[in-house]
Amino acid sequence: MAHKDKLDALIGLLRGMESALLAYSGGVDSTFLLKAVNLSGIKGLAVTANSGTMPEDDLENAVSMASMTGVPHRVIKTSELENEDFLANTPRRCFHCKNELFEKLKGIAQGEGLRFVMDGSNMDDLDDTRPGMEAGRLHRVRSPLIEAGFTKEEIREASRLLGLPTWDRHASPCLASRFPHGVRITPEALKTVASAEKALGEMGFGGPLRVRHHGDTARIVLSAGEIKRMLSPEIRGLVVGKLLALGYKFVSLDLEGYKSGKMAGSARFLNKE
Repeated sequence: MAHKDKLDALIGLLRGMESALLAYSGGVDSTFLLKAVNLSGIKGLAVTANSGTMPEDDLENAVSMASMTGVPHRVIKTSELENEDFLANTPRRCFHCKNELFEKLKGIAQGEGLRFVMDGSNMDDLDDTRPGMEAGRLHRVRSPLIEAGFTKEEIREASRLLGLPTWDRHASPCLASRFPHGVRITPEALKTVASAEKALGEMGFGGPLRVRHHGDTARIVLSAGEIKRMLSPEIRGLVVGKLLALGYKFVSLDLEGYKSGKMAGSARFLNKE
């Protein structure tokens, strides 16, 4: 099906919903869906959850992108950092975060007279184990991009054709994803990770960029094209100095380069001599 036909089908699906609240991150998928809400003409509201797990730049981007789509937008506070089940950082961490979020969004939707809560999950997400999607099913959250059959690649191309600046945006999951399962999440460690990634960004390193948190060790993950620059003696010395100043004792570079979904099994890193 051509991109226009799929977009038309998505708009028709949204019109059938009549009104909806979107859990909005400002990323590729949710911005495309929010634009579709605008094109459909239904009553909509975008809500972004703000907590210590969201990089400041991502929040600013969400506010900016939402204003571009023309759909009302609201930022709310969430309290996953007060939830021991979340802080323990088991493989079900995302369930506990999304469970709280969707519970709050349901209350907002009811208060605003909106029929549905929806998220920006797409067809590619069905290939992964995602506890957050389990929370979505528990709260009857709809995923129109899945219902309309959109893959990530199709969303990017349709976004490009619509002139959305997010069409080629790199994925930017929450900062908690920088912690291997079993490593406890703390507000202080989240701030350290955020500061480390911001420092690297200010040095000109582009996305995808991650600083993986392994206790007193920072593991820098860059795209393959950025690794050579990081290995230059001058840059390497500056990076090590900045991260040691943030409290890390050791700074390492992942020579394999960035690979989506790599963190889940990386607790093994801690056991290597």
